[in-house]
Amino acid sequence: MRLMTKPLRRTALFIFALAFASPASAAAPPSTPHDGQHDFDFDLGIWKTHTSRLDRPLTGSTTWSEMDGYTVVRKLWDGRANLAELESDGPKGHLSLISLRLYDPRARQWRLYFATADVGVLSVPMVGEFKDGRGEFTDQERVGDRTIWVRFTFTSISPDSARSEQAFSDDGGKTWETNWVNQYTRVAALPEAAAASARRAHAAQAGSRDFDFNVGVWKNRIKRFVDPLAGSAATIELAGTVTVNRVWDGLAQIEEIEADGPNGHWEGLTLFLFDPKARQWSQLFANSKKGTMEPPLIGSFKGGRGELVSQDTVGGRSILVRSVWSDITDNAHHYEESYSDDLGRTWKPAFVVTLTRDTP
Repeated sequence: MRLMTKPLRRTALFIFALAFASPASAAAPPSTPHDGQHDFDFDLGIWKTHTSRLDRPLTGSTTWSEMDGYTVVRKLWDGRANLAELESDGPKGHLSLISLRLYDPRARQWRLYFATADVGVLSVPMVGEFKDGRGEFTDQERVGDRTIWVRFTFTSISPDSARSEQAFSDDGGKTWETNWVNQYTRVAALPEAAAASARRAHAAQAGSRDFDFNVGVWKNRIKRFVDPLAGSAATIELAGTVTVNRVWDGLAQIEEIEADGPNGHWEGLTLFLFDPKARQWSQLFANSKKGTMEPPLIGSFKGGRGELVSQDTVGGRSILVRSVWSDITDNAHHYEESYSDDLGRTWKPAFVVTLTRDTP
């Protein structure tokens, strides 16, 4: 669970134009910005997926590889977020990929994050929106020794089919080379399939099962410190539920948090990813009012105690953030998030959470 919050952070020509505007134009009502929080509703459900991937993009290659599999998209935050899980096979092996999509209600844009089970690290977000039935999302990434633009689009959307494409540009967006195409066909159910051998191998690694205790439905009691860095003892109490589901047979988890307190209802989610190379976990939190992921807390478990740390900014100051999972039993565990503004010499609690299994 990651619960961190942060404090909330005309021209002469315009006036001239207003002065000489016609009565009709001056009286015209402003257009209402598009509220895109349900733009991904078309994608919810189960899709048979055919994938074509270009070998060695940006090298002049014209060789493509084909894969077939299924994509399952589940709704989060009543549609203001969702998680897509792709499992696909081809001549070059198996692919386990997730895409977490978050809606930012302030910007009215979506952020798309990606990760694969073989890497276990979340990508930088692709940011964009839907217009006239087309979704377009971009980011800037390092590929090889070059920084390029990456574009991801959704097109040809109907109730039972859709298409997505990824393209690269190494000339600032003047030209684009498509390197990944997905064709989706809706199906009623997901066929039974064995877990991929690559995932089974990762699941046998030390540390890959450390968050298994977290799966299920929990009651939470949250004590939030109002001003942790000031050392204030003032707190706000919240209570609610936490629902945690496995992804990739437990090599990742998605955690949905709901709680109520004196300031009303609050929602968040946490994505947990196991990095098979580093044999560490990352814990990434998002608040439904912001629609962005916080920097990942990274760490591992020792002696039944999990400790993960990140660097972040709170109130304009760079600090360390630490999450500690402890007192773990079958039906209860304890979570504490603390801040440090002296490079970890001392820690000040920001959130203290008690979780108990929600049983009938």
